[in-house]
Amino acid sequence: MLKSLFIKNYALIEEISVEFERGLNIITGETGAGKTILIDALSLLLGERASTDVIRKGEEKAVVEGVFVVSGAPKIATLLKQNEYNASDELIVRREISAKGQSRCFINDTPAPLSLLKEIGDALVDLHGQHDHQSLLRAETHVDFLDDFGDFGPLLEEYRAPYRELLQLYAAKRELQEKEQQLREKKSLYEFQMSEIDAVNPQENEEEQIEAELKKLENAEKLFELTSQLYGMMYDGENSLHDQLGRASKQLDMLNEIDAAFAGSVGEAKSAEIIVEELSKFLHEYKEKIEFNPERLETLHERLGKLILLKKKYGGSLGAVLERRKRIGEECALAENFESELSKVSVAIQKQHGICSERAQKLSAKRSEAARKIEKSILASLAELGIANGKFSVRIERKKIERSKNDGEIPDDTLKIGNDYFAATSHGIDSVEFYLSTNAGEDVKPLVKVASGGEVSRVMLALKSTLAQSDRVPLMIFDEIDTGVSGRIGQAVGMSLKKLASTPQIIAITHLPQIAGLADTHFAVEKIENGKRTTTRLRKLMVEERVHEIAKLMSGAEVTAAGLKSARELMGMK
Repeated sequence: MLKSLFIKNYALIEEISVEFERGLNIITGETGAGKTILIDALSLLLGERASTDVIRKGEEKAVVEGVFVVSGAPKIATLLKQNEYNASDELIVRREISAKGQSRCFINDTPAPLSLLKEIGDALVDLHGQHDHQSLLRAETHVDFLDDFGDFGPLLEEYRAPYRELLQLYAAKRELQEKEQQLREKKSLYEFQMSEIDAVNPQENEEEQIEAELKKLENAEKLFELTSQLYGMMYDGENSLHDQLGRASKQLDMLNEIDAAFAGSVGEAKSAEIIVEELSKFLHEYKEKIEFNPERLETLHERLGKLILLKKKYGGSLGAVLERRKRIGEECALAENFESELSKVSVAIQKQHGICSERAQKLSAKRSEAARKIEKSILASLAELGIANGKFSVRIERKKIERSKNDGEIPDDTLKIGNDYFAATSHGIDSVEFYLSTNAGEDVKPLVKVASGGEVSRVMLALKSTLAQSDRVPLMIFDEIDTGVSGRIGQAVGMSLKKLASTPQIIAITHLPQIAGLADTHFAVEKIENGKRTTTRLRKLMVEERVHEIAKLMSGAEVTAAGLKSARELMGMK
């Protein structure tokens, strides 16, 4: 349940801090006072996206924080544990929207991603906004209501996972078939390109190796001259560096015999002498290997020219040439083995098709069982809501696809159940629609065509009441569930909400005194003008204040003694 709510600098709200109670919490207020703003702020807390437009004019950020009691919600504890958050009997959720466009989420004062906040919000709260009436008037949403009632989320995902893979396999097959035609048209060109590249047979990094070798061959004379001069200076010439170091080393030995201070210098001279010997040896060996080879030079220039030509034709670099050779080689190999590749995909499709068909059939059977249960439950709820002679039916249909033995392959959007083929979607093979009759003797017709505004409200409440029995969401929020109803029917709606509030906590916005009179806790939304600013506030009403508020709902701004008396009667007061 929602224990407390704190809102600051959100739209017309400067600051609100309110504590809710168990049972039925009713919120009333004049049109435009800001009731919808409260629902929007709660939606933000439950993971809905927001813009900087919600920030109160002149402020830096908007803050919405809720404290939830989650001791009886094991799903929340599991979610927190899976995402490495500390779990306790209370859960603190906070959203902050800054004027700079930044949105921050916190769970138990620890930063959290918006996706997790939404997941937790879905497990905590069923929020029925005014637009949800419209969803009931779209037949395509009825399957979602049925699946929610049956708690078929896991079963639906068991079907959807292989169904997604099946669609991917069909897409891969179409791509192969399209590529087959393209390759047949390009095969000759590809074969010519491969033969042209293979004739040169370029190797990875070959160009760099050739250029390095060319540099040495083109500078062979300079290399020989410089290494010869350097070798003579260091070792082989008259008064070479090696000879001078030898003489210096002997003199240092003589000095060391007189003064040990030269001991280190003796070692350094020996090291220098060794270094000169090693360098001289390298120079001599390098000089002997220098190659004067005009034929090799010409061969390398010719080879480099071929590589440059390939680069110009196939991508601008040797790496691009090699990549193109690999790719068109694979394409040509595929062209030679299309039947084999298509056969592999077809076998995979057949296997995946069988899995999808089996799971779709299982899901369909479960829906049929759930449909009978939801019909019975909703009829009972509708009777309590003033539709005594109502009829409610959940119709599950499958679109059969007629096919003969000569039709060839199975179409992408069908599944085979037994010997028959049915149209399939991500929801399975079922088309679900609610049918309704609210008058004795009338046959049921599609709800989307026959229900009035008041009837839609009651059907929606009946659905919510039915779903609450299986959903066990600890908090349900209704924004004007009483749309289109009044008088005796309003009283029935209020009694249904009161009954429903014995399990989950209910927060309901209403304009009907018949509903407000049944509140366990009553809040009034008020719009206050203070100077040049308008502020919305939420105030918990005491008993006499409740009487006055309900009387206002009944008779308008001018409250009479008769109105107060009627309000007390609605509240069950003497």
